[in-house]
Amino acid sequence: MQQTDTEGGKRKLINVVGAAIVRDGKVLCARRGPGKALAGFWEFPGGKIEPHETPRQALHREIEEELLCEVEVAEQVRTSEYDYDFGTVRLTTFVCHLTAGNPRLTEHTEIRWLAPQDMPSLEWAPVDREAVAIIAGKRFLAPEAA
Repeated sequence: MQQTDTEGGKRKLINVVGAAIVRDGKVLCARRGPGKALAGFWEFPGGKIEPHETPRQALHREIEEELLCEVEVAEQVRTSEYDYDFGTVRLTTFVCHLTAGNPRLTEHTEIRWLAPQDMPSLEWAPVDREAVAIIAGKRFLAPEAA
């Protein structure tokens, strides 16, 4: 999909979804692998929305493919846009709950489970930063504390 900017040039608009996966009160943070755009930055795992998918369907599929686990897609946190040199990324982030399996590394070099208030200490991809700020202020109860 193309979007025309105010100067008449064309910028590619990339619609993506991200999962703030919660387990035991902590949130999964994933580091992008080498050889990709934004390598080394932290992000919420996810990916592009295909034309036939809703954002929630895309996120469910992407988490199965990227992390080899199952999630329940819960509330929407934020939709943010950021202009990168390769195009404009529009990211919709959702809170997700792990329902089956354990996340495994297939595309990321590292994953960490962090308390929400500790998430801002990582170097996040710019488009993820607004959602990180919102989630950092939340408290997710671990099942035994709920």
